[in-house]
Amino acid sequence: MASTLSDENQFVVDLLTTLRSEKFSLRAWMRFLGRSWEMSCRTAHDNPTLKRSWMRVSLFMSLLAIALLIACAVFEGLPVALHILPGLLCCVVWQQSDLFWHLGLNRRSQLTGKLFPVIGTANICTQLRGLGACFLFGRLIGGVTTPTEVALLIFLGGIVTDILDGQIARCTCAQSKLGQITDSEADFCLYLALTIILLQHGVLPSWLGIVMLLRFLIPLLAALASYFLFAHPVRFGSTIWGKYAGLAQSLYFFVLLVPTQLVFLANWLNAPLLIVTLALLVAAPVAQIVTNMKEVYA
Repeated sequence: MASTLSDENQFVVDLLTTLRSEKFSLRAWMRFLGRSWEMSCRTAHDNPTLKRSWMRVSLFMSLLAIALLIACAVFEGLPVALHILPGLLCCVVWQQSDLFWHLGLNRRSQLTGKLFPVIGTANICTQLRGLGACFLFGRLIGGVTTPTEVALLIFLGGIVTDILDGQIARCTCAQSKLGQITDSEADFCLYLALTIILLQHGVLPSWLGIVMLLRFLIPLLAALASYFLFAHPVRFGSTIWGKYAGLAQSLYFFVLLVPTQLVFLANWLNAPLLIVTLALLVAAPVAQIVTNMKEVYA
């Protein structure tokens, strides 16, 4: 099994090297995506139990997406639900395709390389957070205004699932690279959607929204550059400063989304939370850069 993992890693490195040597041409990209998809299909074919688990998760997420659309039709009207449908459909299809694409990363560890037989409860929690982001993006794409109450409900659901997926993964010894990647993607998409909604509502300054998005974009762009340009992954795991920054940002979003009955509390907490959040948003990427530099020169 370890040999299989080594062969797959070498296969990916060869693909990236070819992509770079052909100067990222359209033909090279098509070949890269095609062969990557073939590798994902081979993983699914060789692990039918894992493939069936992915199909069940995809069906579950599809049913939940349909339930969200029905709820919109009931409470906001059928025209609103029809406006949300195209964006939500595209986002859910992308989410489940991305999960399928990365099935080969659902491994116990890089040492043994043994695949988990199922997606797992921890990853399902992460998928639920991703579905919340898909719903918000569906509203944004469809030009439908998102009420503060709806955004707050999805935000709180995102926090709960963010706590649960990590705890479940650690308690069941089900930590995997798949979980790390999908967790980061779900966080990025959810906070991106919420930031855009808060900007639309006029409660978040545009400059602050840009700073918050850079917290996710800078590590993402650095990782992609390292992956595609040098065929070498950059470690962007969690740090204590990153956790504090995430907590502060979550609290600040909560203050901006609180119901009108708690506006007095929001006004009192806004300024100090803003200062703390900005300081931690700067400290978090600096700490991550220092961590990577230590690993490079170790």
